[in-house]
Amino acid sequence: MPYTELRDGVRLFFEIRGEGPPLAMIEGWGYSRWMWFKQINHFSKKYTCIVFDNRGVGLSDKPDEPYSVELFADDLRELLDHIGVSRAHILGISMGGFIAQKFALKYPGRVLSLILVSTHFGGEKARQTPKETMDAILSIREEDLGAGEALKRKMSFAFNPKYLEENPEEIDQIISWRIEEAQPRYAWLRQAEAVQNFNLGNKASQIKAPTLIVAGTNDRVVPHQNAELLLETIPNSKLVLFEGGSHLLFIENADTFNKVVMKFLNEVDEGVFSTSKRKITINVKR
Repeated sequence: MPYTELRDGVRLFFEIRGEGPPLAMIEGWGYSRWMWFKQINHFSKKYTCIVFDNRGVGLSDKPDEPYSVELFADDLRELLDHIGVSRAHILGISMGGFIAQKFALKYPGRVLSLILVSTHFGGEKARQTPKETMDAILSIREEDLGAGEALKRKMSFAFNPKYLEENPEEIDQIISWRIEEAQPRYAWLRQAEAVQNFNLGNKASQIKAPTLIVAGTNDRVVPHQNAELLLETIPNSKLVLFEGGSHLLFIENADTFNKVVMKFLNEVDEGVFSTSKRKITINVKR
């Protein structure tokens, strides 16, 4: 199986699909590489897609020790070194967006572009997850509800309610994937600590890579106002706002999301990316 052993002995699981310019895809808190199931076939037609499990989740090792966003960014750097990739497009969702930003600041010469989805830059200026939402998520325990029901309740904050009702088979499949590679609660909480301690502050303004910001106005996990703050802060950026989109809009509105991302990547690769129209709003079904 494809693993790389990191500097501290932790093994990171990864997969590579497709050919073309490298595209590293970073998942969010508690999620593993399966989360790109609606992107991987599409993107791999033109890009070498690098998907992997962050430490603490999936098939990667799960040490019970402090995690940080910087640690995750260093893990990605070592993974790219291992597979011989010097520069890549970086796509990150939620916590993955934190990692992508930190990577772009720490290793700017290795970033072709950034795609930041449902995320923020941390610190006091960012709009954090509502306290009642975070408290509710952290209070859900598998030993009380069973694995399937606990996971469904956690994910209910990230999807639009209507989507959950209308796509039970898809939700069941996602839950099945998560149960197959169950994340221990201690590792889930270690990732949560990394999320809560993340703070770039004004340093996000130092990101120079062409950047696409994507957010949904119905995101109950990361308020969409953070996308506007990212747009104001990152100089070479543009925003596509999904009116009615949820935190997991890339799953709910996959076709539209994939087209938006591919258009951006093509513009960057062809050297025609422009921020002349910095904000675009797309209406999507709720």
